[in-house]
Amino acid sequence: MGYVKERVAYLKGLVAGMNIDEATNEGKLFKEIIGVLDDIADSLTDIEETQEYLGEQVDSIDEDLGALESMLYDDCDDDGVIAEIECPHCHDIIELTEDMLDDEAGSFKCTSCGKDLMVEWDCNCDECSDEGEES
Repeated sequence: MGYVKERVAYLKGLVAGMNIDEATNEGKLFKEIIGVLDDIADSLTDIEETQEYLGEQVDSIDEDLGALESMLYDDCDDDGVIAEIECPHCHDIIELTEDMLDDEAGSFKCTSCGKDLMVEWDCNCDECSDEGEES
């Protein structure tokens, strides 16, 4: 869009170099036309800056959405991991798998420090909701 601004600046210089009297009808007309062209060039520059900003925002949203899709739909990479939990004792991140859960105790052992950790699930899936209605 800088090209349009350069062209308008050229026209301004051309009119000034031609010594066109702004008191004449033609001079007034040229002055107004160049003023309108200058306003249009400014508007185009603003639009270009806004478009660039919005493009960056869309790219950022696209990256975030890609990460979210990856978390939700990539079953290949999780190796059965159902949750990532921080151990309250050693503060290591534990990738919890179904094999690690003790169904009767509702707990599992931290893979770093070996301490038992309790698991309380708040599940809102359809299966759990249906089970709650039946009992």
